[in-house]
Amino acid sequence: MAHVTIIGTGNMGQAIASVVAQGGSAVELLHQSDADKRITGEIVVLAVPYPAVADIVGTRGDQLAGKVVVDITNPLSFETFDSLVVPADGSAAAEIAAALPQSRVLKAFSTTFAGTLASGTIGGLPTTVLIAGDDADAKSLLAGIVTAGGLRAVDAGSLKRARELEALGFLQLTLAAGEKISWTGGFATIA
Repeated sequence: MAHVTIIGTGNMGQAIASVVAQGGSAVELLHQSDADKRITGEIVVLAVPYPAVADIVGTRGDQLAGKVVVDITNPLSFETFDSLVVPADGSAAAEIAAALPQSRVLKAFSTTFAGTLASGTIGGLPTTVLIAGDDADAKSLLAGIVTAGGLRAVDAGSLKRARELEALGFLQLTLAAGEKISWTGGFATIA
């Protein structure tokens, strides 16, 4: 059983916490402003909007050393909602990994909505969490938590694949915002 700290108490943070708890792991939810509360989890999920990540990394970087850090952000322009704000050959996850060299950074949950995490299904198929990262043990640990919580987990490759996951998440968000799909819909995978 793992111990997971989730920074972010919004819909995604709560949905991920529910999945973690359903799988039998310990979970604590911290508001992003709870800077005085120490991070105790061996896995830390950054369930905050992309613009909030830099502050969290800056104020809590020492607490994140040695931990598995899961980036769920989709680094999109909130002003225009029509582009990603990271370089074309980069990703938010890569930026986080560069800022936290003593952490094992993963990209996950960026291609799912809170509603599909909570329900465990997308269009009658199991919700799948795509996980990218360079540390096989960290990916395996997160995949075990995801599957214990009733979802599917798929290894999406190295952390370089975070760029594609962020683009897929961005596309899904723009489709939902444009009312082309529902916020309880999204992309499903078939094994």
